[in-house]
Amino acid sequence: MATVAEMPRETQTFTTVRTPDAAPRPVKVRGENVNVFYGAKQALFGVTIDIPEKAVTAFIGPSGCGKSTFLRCLNRMNDTIVGARVEGKITLDNRDIYDTDLDVVELRARVGMVFQKPNPFPKSIFENVAYGPRIHGLARSKTDLEEIVVSSLQRASLYNEVKDRLHEPGTGLSGGQQQRLCIARAIAVSPDVILMDEPCSALDPIATAKVEELIDELRTNYTIIIVTHSMQQAARVSQRTAFFHLGVLVEEGPTDHIFTNPIEKRTQDYITGRFG
Repeated sequence: MATVAEMPRETQTFTTVRTPDAAPRPVKVRGENVNVFYGAKQALFGVTIDIPEKAVTAFIGPSGCGKSTFLRCLNRMNDTIVGARVEGKITLDNRDIYDTDLDVVELRARVGMVFQKPNPFPKSIFENVAYGPRIHGLARSKTDLEEIVVSSLQRASLYNEVKDRLHEPGTGLSGGQQQRLCIARAIAVSPDVILMDEPCSALDPIATAKVEELIDELRTNYTIIIVTHSMQQAARVSQRTAFFHLGVLVEEGPTDHIFTNPIEKRTQDYITGRFG
């Protein structure tokens, strides 16, 4: 009989070690037995996880482990990749986000995304933030739109730095300011969830600290899911951490527990730098 290590990964059963929060929060996003394929290659294997609302959940793990792949499932960004296929079930507020009746544009307004590299539109600072509310019809008047833009920039801790140059190009800002502009752009459409894929990897330490402070402030109003290669960052900003390895969700639980008392040996080996 073949051992588990010798069996094809597609036929293996993968079990995730879970440690609940001392005071559990309501679930905002749920993944159930999620498998992802790119053509014939399977990238995720049976991922099941509950993401609590109004908290920061960090996905950690070595490069190519599947954490960004799973993140992109949560607002159906994988739909844009030829040959990508998602199996299983993912719900937002108990609604299946892969339901054929669901409006994907509406989903992506509810589940905003901030990418690894700041990507402001080639427009003014004002127009970068106004773009989403305008196309989604969230402002009834010019005054409403201006209020949304100012409020979003304030919530992104950027308004005081740019209030005198709102009509200058967003691309003229520093890298850290551009990333906060992208966060302002994401929250301008009042999302429920904000996905962040390595949001600080292109930033210097000072800009990184500002974005991390912002993440901590935003979690009081938003569910935030962040992919990061920096275990120090995960420890600083998140309340729950999920460790991925080779397309499998190995262990997830309260961040302090994952970093100080992991149950799975693979988690401990990664945290202590034995691999990754």
